[in-house]
Amino acid sequence: MNPVPHLRPDTWAAANRLLVRKALAEFAHERLLVPEPIGANRFVVRGDDRSVEYRFTARLLWLDHWQIAADSITRWRGDSELPLDAVDFLVELRRTLGLSEQVLPVYLEEISSTLSGSAYKLDKTDVSAAELAGAGFQAVETGMTDGHPGFVANNGRIGFGGDDYHRYAPEAASPVHLVWLAAQRSHSTFTSCADTDYQRLIEGELGAAELAGLHAVLTGLGLDPADYHLFPVHPWQWSNKLSVTFAGELAERRLVFLGEGADSYLAQQSIRTFFNTGHPEKHYVKTALSVLNMGFMRGLSAAYMEATPAINDWLARLIAEDELLRGTRLTIIREHAAIGYRHRQYEAATDRYSPYRKMLAALWRESPVPSLEPGQRLATMAALLHTDRAGRSLAAALIDRSGLAPAAWLRRYLDAYLTPLLHSFYAYDLAFMPHGENVILVLDEAGTVQRAIFKDIAEEIVVMDPLAALPPEVQRIRADIPDHLKLLSIFTDVFDCFFRYLAAVLDEAGALEQEDFWRAVADCVTDYRERVPQLAEKFERFDPFAERFPLSCLNRLQLRDNRQMVDLADPTAALQLVGELANPIARFAPPAPAAS
Repeated sequence: MNPVPHLRPDTWAAANRLLVRKALAEFAHERLLVPEPIGANRFVVRGDDRSVEYRFTARLLWLDHWQIAADSITRWRGDSELPLDAVDFLVELRRTLGLSEQVLPVYLEEISSTLSGSAYKLDKTDVSAAELAGAGFQAVETGMTDGHPGFVANNGRIGFGGDDYHRYAPEAASPVHLVWLAAQRSHSTFTSCADTDYQRLIEGELGAAELAGLHAVLTGLGLDPADYHLFPVHPWQWSNKLSVTFAGELAERRLVFLGEGADSYLAQQSIRTFFNTGHPEKHYVKTALSVLNMGFMRGLSAAYMEATPAINDWLARLIAEDELLRGTRLTIIREHAAIGYRHRQYEAATDRYSPYRKMLAALWRESPVPSLEPGQRLATMAALLHTDRAGRSLAAALIDRSGLAPAAWLRRYLDAYLTPLLHSFYAYDLAFMPHGENVILVLDEAGTVQRAIFKDIAEEIVVMDPLAALPPEVQRIRADIPDHLKLLSIFTDVFDCFFRYLAAVLDEAGALEQEDFWRAVADCVTDYRERVPQLAEKFERFDPFAERFPLSCLNRLQLRDNRQMVDLADPTAALQLVGELANPIARFAPPAPAAS
């Protein structure tokens, strides 16, 4: 059986055209490339030696967003037209892009893998945007085709083979059964939120019969189950890493292989997180996965996991006790429990950054399904940027389905998503990493946004006030960030890294012009500011209507170091700031209050 039937000339050519378009657009946005005008809405980019030219048609939208027509891109050497090839593109522009000899080969491998994934998606039966607009949670999740909108190499997954892709990639939508190990308690650490404990969690996840069966494996080896924690792991991680790299732990019975679990899961867009399809009310399971993807080895640190439940408890209390946040109906899905295994030899031999310390850990995250009211359904926020193969927008389809005017639909979404982010920042110096995969939207039957659910909490929230009073177990999320960079948590993470694309998608679809989009954003910000007069001084220090803000570049991070882009403990240290962007809501700033 051919494991790569999707790799054909037609799908490969289409995948390369789409990725070259994205590379031209994002590298131009980050000012790595400077397209030269050669006519009305026509531009050219030349290779390092000027012998190769890429010519294309584009519209330049707000926030320096390059909306490039994919069909318009041609590649020329002299009078000869050449086929589009994303790997050739990077080799031809390696000096312009600053790709070092160390980074370039791995980056090209990530690009090849991204192309292969795109070809696989292009080979699938196309589901129209209108169909997805009425689909269920997991159909939408597995129907996404683009990955992160900013990163060019966004589906590297270095370590997966062809068969692994079919088994474990989210777009493959293949059922997965997790592997269960037993880990000696003297070498493993389990922590949980205040409302659960190890026994309650494991019994709820496995059920009495399956739990008894796993315990029987231990007693059959003459081992006492009370001496062990049960541990879910990714099947790929077991086969490719743990069964070999942790061989001594297995031989000495510090780890014990128990077998495959009964429940069926689907991989989510984040690759290493699984949704229980047979029992949607049960927890997500997030596992360590030692594959290189989008600038990070996707392991999980045992040390990092220890504080995860306490951080989630702290944030859940903060939201519950804040009247404005309660009014937005924001919720988080808590990371209820975490478990990590400490390999004493690797810990003695490595520093905290080492992937060898991140091979065996897991967490259990609440499912959003039990919180739904009748008539409500879920969709990843990444869906708002999705377009089907014919270029039709899923967000536009949701607007059509809702029966609301586009600006009214958008405002419902902004109230649910943007207002909580603004209040978290201005009231608590608290920032999330609120990209499309980290937010779940609750929709009504018509497709109108009712509320937002934030997830992936403990690894990606930060409190930017060095004097904030935090419980000892939550201190890890504190970061001392300079004042001039703090508001990038809105300007970069929300405006530039999500709204920029959503505005372009809706504008291109003819659903909402970009000016009307950003006016709605400005109105949401203004209305929030008027609700919190007690925070006026904070708004003066951090003006959301500032004329300009620094351009923070994501691809530059990956092009510089595609194995460890950012230290999560010091997220601003690695920022690549290149010039400024005009703030798209500045022109809609409300008049300054009259002096008293």
